[in-house]
Amino acid sequence: MNRNQKIAIGCGAVGCLGLIVICIGVAGFLYWRSQQVVVRTSERVPFGINANSNTTSNRNSNSNSNTNSDSDSNGNDNESASNSSSSDGASASYSDDEKHRLFHAAGMSGDPELMAKVFKKIGIWTPNGVPGPGYQQFTKEHITWSISNTEFLVSIDTPEKAKAYIESHL
Repeated sequence: MNRNQKIAIGCGAVGCLGLIVICIGVAGFLYWRSQQVVVRTSERVPFGINANSNTTSNRNSNSNSNTNSDSDSNGNDNESASNSSSSDGASASYSDDEKHRLFHAAGMSGDPELMAKVFKKIGIWTPNGVPGPGYQQFTKEHITWSISNTEFLVSIDTPEKAKAYIESHL
């Protein structure tokens, strides 16, 4: 093995180690960012998310009036139930790999509103914008996923590329 080959192997190893450190750092930052909360009107809301829009959204999606309606409007009631289940079931349509790709792209975008949209869509946040019961486990799994998917991480290394990926896959 000549000197140039040894240098190439050393540079490759250092580059791989650097990517691993970057991936762990990004995952740690995303976890830290998700733990930042602002208390507004006795509701825990993740940092950077507008509490009023979440509250309004919840009020608009409330279907109590449909539930109490007479039997003539049951067709509407069934339609609204199927619409809500299809939006909730959307997270089930993504594979684990797709969820991790979208999660990582959302973090790389740097856009809090887009992050919230993606996190809700893949099912790790509740509809009112707070981390759901599987959020911590997902973020732990994401670190392992990141280490074995460095090629994807490199492919969305700018906020513009990350946003384009989300737009084409969400």
